[in-house]
This record gives sequence, structure tokens and C-alpha cells, in this order.
Amino acid sequence: MGVLNAVMVPHPPIILPEVGHGEEKKIQATIDAYAEAARFVARAKPDTIIITTPHSVMYADWFHISPGSSARGSFLPFGAGGVRISADYDTEFVDEFCRAAQKVGFPAGTIGERDASLDHATMIPLYFLQKAYGDRALPQIVRIGLSGLPLTDHYTLGTMIRDTADKLGRRVSVVASGDLSHRLKPDGPYGFKAEGPQYDERIMDVMGRAAFGELFSFGAAFCDAAGECGHRSFTIMAGCLDGRAVQARKLSYEGPFGVGYGVCLFTPGEADSSRRFLAAELEAEDTRLRTRKEHEDAYVRLARLSVETYVSKGKEAALPSGLPKEMTERRAGVFVSLHQNGQLRGCIGTTAATTPSVAQEILQNGVSACSQDPRFPAVTRLELPTLEYSVDVLGDAEDISSPNELNVKRYGVIVTNGRRRGLLLPDLEGVDTVADQIAIAKRKAGIRPEETVSLQRFEVVRHA
Repeated sequence: MGVLNAVMVPHPPIILPEVGHGEEKKIQATIDAYAEAARFVARAKPDTIIITTPHSVMYADWFHISPGSSARGSFLPFGAGGVRISADYDTEFVDEFCRAAQKVGFPAGTIGERDASLDHATMIPLYFLQKAYGDRALPQIVRIGLSGLPLTDHYTLGTMIRDTADKLGRRVSVVASGDLSHRLKPDGPYGFKAEGPQYDERIMDVMGRAAFGELFSFGAAFCDAAGECGHRSFTIMAGCLDGRAVQARKLSYEGPFGVGYGVCLFTPGEADSSRRFLAAELEAEDTRLRTRKEHEDAYVRLARLSVETYVSKGKEAALPSGLPKEMTERRAGVFVSLHQNGQLRGCIGTTAATTPSVAQEILQNGVSACSQDPRFPAVTRLELPTLEYSVDVLGDAEDISSPNELNVKRYGVIVTNGRRRGLLLPDLEGVDTVADQIAIAKRKAGIRPEETVSLQRFEVVRHA
């Protein structure tokens, strides 16, 4: 009982002849591999098939499990309304999983449904599974969406799927639906970025070796630049196989349309304590955070003091004694940034001095970064041990006449149009060109791309 096997499959609508109208022949190797993957699942005779999908409803801080007893959908949005898919849900599995999640406070459940229809990333695996099952009825399914939470939470979700299957005595197959990079070719759906083919080569190597611990090493900025959609889906699947030996078989990889399609099969074996990747990742992260904290300079320590005092005690920290004179006697604009699991968790700053000293500027902006950044909820006490801090002290802004005077690694930029003003710091991960830098600064200020702006540049000293 428990997890019998797992597959990693893509979900391009063009793979269906009713949608592709002959174009699907350009990915015949993917079609053949998909059919084999579906037969692989069918041969295991699962009671329940878990499908993780990037195209169900997705929340920043919540994993949505599709509710109800059944669902259906069609490929009408892709010009093939005659192709309809339906599925029955394993309500007992969903109920047990949700109870377990609620008991431990894990952010997953059935609330938040926006569209009960099956999404194409669920229907395409079901399309091939129906062919593999022939006249036999498909097993019940559980459809699970992704979230904006860290990869460790996605992996944890997988371990909870495994535990639920064990508790119920369910024979379960896991289908991780996900395309790879969408940025493989200039004429592809999202153009070309070097990270696209780099991601695909790397993920196919990792999955082909079932080296699931390496999934955590794909940085968020790298994944964003690559334009992938399946990484978190694959990570959930990996969690379902945590602590077991796994035999991996790589069937195919193609990307003729500018999007990567990979198919791999996974057969779990005996228990293997060396493959408890979540525990190893959390331990390594804890060590890294403690080491980083030990090497923080006075600027970063003050930002940490500001945030931890405000979050834990509800009041602003007093300015400590013994700070360097450069912090207490100089005035400057300061940005305080918070990161968690490699992702931005808050960033607020001032473009020019608003307090008598850099130190007081840090205290003030630390409070704002953890509680007033409109993009994020306020930081909670439980999050404090996981936060990383950086402090940027801004130099004076100078007017420039052309983007040619900018350098994304050296200079930050300020764009101005009337009363609208946007700022972007230099040397940010994922911001590789001056055009990107200006576009993001405009967006932050609510300035449309086609509107003209005046430009200023500034340098910063970054403390991290």
C-alpha cells in the first residue's frame, strides 16, 4: 500500500491531435513517452491518482485541494470543445489529508475554489490515462494546486500525501504535471533567455537521477528567468517518495516550440535513510542562517534588532550604544530588505535622509519593511528565525541624460514623471539589463511603459 509509483509529465495542449492538427507530430517522442508513462501508472493498479497541477487556482500562501465529488472540463479554450474530460475525486482521501493539515497548521485545504472545471494541466494526463485504461474505469483522483510558498513546503506537502496514503491503506500513483522552460527559443511564447535551456538540461539531469535533494538548489530568480512552470509540482512528487530508494527512468525530452517537455518514470523501493532530503535541507538551511547571523555587521545587526523588537514586543527598538560613528553622524537614505527562503519578504526604504542619522533610518525602515510593505502580510514571530537581512545605504542621486549612463550592477535608478517617482536598487538578482531596470522602476511608480521619464542614478553600499 501507499505510493506505488510516480511520473513527471508535461501538459502542452498541442499534444492532442484535436488541437495540434498535425503539429503534434513534431513532438512524437513526447507523445510516445507519455503513452508509456500512462501505461506505467495503469499497470500499478492504483486506487487513487494524485495529480499536482500548476494551472489550478494558485495562492501565495495556500495549497488548494479541489473539493467536491467530481469535476469535468473541455479543451474549448484551445479550439477543441469536443474533447471533454471528467474525473471522480477521492473525497475520503481529501478529507483525511485536510484533517491532517489542519491538525499541524499546514496551509492546505479545499477552501478558495474559483473554478471547479478541470484545468488543462490535469486533463492532458487524464487524456493519456484514459487511453491506457481503455474500457476500464479510471481510478478516483485528487487534484492539488501549487503555491507561492517555499520549495520545502511543497516537499512537505508530498510527505503528507504519502502519510495519508499509508494511513488509509490506499494504493496511490502520483502524476507531477509540469512543463519545463518556456524560454528556449526567440520565437517561443516568452522569447529566449539563456537560463531556459540551462534549466531544462539541469532539471532533466536531476530527475533522471532521482537526485531530489538538488531540487532545492534551483534559486527562485533562476527559475523565474527560465520561465518554468513545473518545478514545484516535481518537488511535491519528490516529497511523496521521501526516505525511499527510487529507480528513475528518463523517457524523453523535447522543446521544438520553445517550451521544454520532459517525461520521467519513478519506481520507489525500500526505505533509505540517506534520501530524507527535507530533513537534510532544513538542517543545512539552519546551519547557513546561523553562520550568516554570526557574520552580520553593525548595519545588518541593527536592522535585525529593529524587526525582531517590533515583531516580538510591538514597539520600536531603542538606538543601542557603541555603534560606529559613520552610522550615528551621517545622514542618508536607507533601504532595509528582508528575504526568506531565497525570496523577498519585505523591502522599504527612503531615497533621502528623513531622520538625524543612518542608524535611526535603519530602525525606522526596518519596522516599515516587516509591517508596512503592501506586497506582503506583516512578518510574524514564527518567521523571525528564517529571515535574512540586507541594508542598502544610498549615495546622492545625480541626473543623467541617457540610459547609456546606467549600469545595473553599479547604479540604482530613479525614474520620474510629474509627481510619480519610482526607484530600483542596483545589483538585484534577476534584473540583468538597463531596460529591465527602468521598466521595473516605472511599474513601481505606476508609469506606463510608453511614457517618458527623467532619469537619475545613485550608488549604494550594501550590507548583507
